[in-house]
Amino acid sequence: MHVVIAPDSFKGTATAAAVATAIATGWADERPDDLVTVVPMADGGEGTLDAFATAFPDARRVPVTVTGPAGDPVDSWWLSLPDGRAVVELAATSGLPLLSSPEPDRAQTTGFGQAIAAALDAGATGLVLGIGGSASTDGGAGLLAALGLPVGAAPDGGSLLDAASADDLDRTRLRPLPPRGVTVLTDVTSPLLGPSGAAAVFGPQKGVTADRVAVHEDRLTRWAARFPDVDPTTPGAGAAGGAGFGLLVWGATLAGGADGVADVVGLPAAITTADVVVTGEGCYDGQSAAGKVPSVVRRLAAGRPTMLVAGAVDAPVDDFVAAASLTVIATQTTGEPDDAMADPLRFARIAGRRLAARVEHIR
Repeated sequence: MHVVIAPDSFKGTATAAAVATAIATGWADERPDDLVTVVPMADGGEGTLDAFATAFPDARRVPVTVTGPAGDPVDSWWLSLPDGRAVVELAATSGLPLLSSPEPDRAQTTGFGQAIAAALDAGATGLVLGIGGSASTDGGAGLLAALGLPVGAAPDGGSLLDAASADDLDRTRLRPLPPRGVTVLTDVTSPLLGPSGAAAVFGPQKGVTADRVAVHEDRLTRWAARFPDVDPTTPGAGAAGGAGFGLLVWGATLAGGADGVADVVGLPAAITTADVVVTGEGCYDGQSAAGKVPSVVRRLAAGRPTMLVAGAVDAPVDDFVAAASLTVIATQTTGEPDDAMADPLRFARIAGRRLAARVEHIR
């Protein structure tokens, strides 16, 4: 049999490449004669750079030091693809995991913009930008400032948007787009404003308390008003705390995160000869069906048996022929569910072995 293994990263615990390899190893333990193809996936958030680096062995990792989400230096990297494009990941430059604790007013996307500028300085002919995992709700003001927009300086401990609301924002000073354009990968379709927007839905994930959501909404509303030709209701404008909107201001194109990554890493072609497809993510929950990696992989599988491996399963898995939860496996094998977080690759290998053992029952 030909088996394609295409999981997302298990965020905060293991990369997509490591998870895919662990599942593949377990599968081979049970079915050593199968052909296994590993295609690590991402949705534009954490792990996007690693997914592209795996897909393009000749790509070059370029180190860069940027201003982190709270103003401290962060050592990061971007990826130079063989075709001249560059891949830059917001999570690696301005992401929430880079903070020891959330800073909802102070956090900004300046470092992401600095990494983009570094890629352009190095001659990138096009950009692929992953914008999941943001620490901020700055509407992309920080990244635009790093690309030349005269935003001004944030008040001490305050939001960059408080400075931007009073300044003359001259977009002619923005760096021009590269010749091959800018594609933004996001799995979020939220608008910038309103009850399903950046502040209301994602602000609390970044430390915005209930009594401060209206403050952040007002900042974003005033920010959007400065660019009347950019539609804040565009699906994805609210992604990454409004970084999607900021990139629309620059002239970028928003695209489905997991679908975009799948196309670039060649997943559709790999699946065409697959007998079974295995996907996964850290937590399979109610949001997973809305453009997350497992739902995209299952759709691309087009009727082929599809299996799921997840750190935890908090939603029905009826769309998969089989599923394995690392938390459940850890509970069954060690009696400690938390072991799944401490050593996910050990249990991902067991999951691969168990799923392989079920193949003959589902074919």
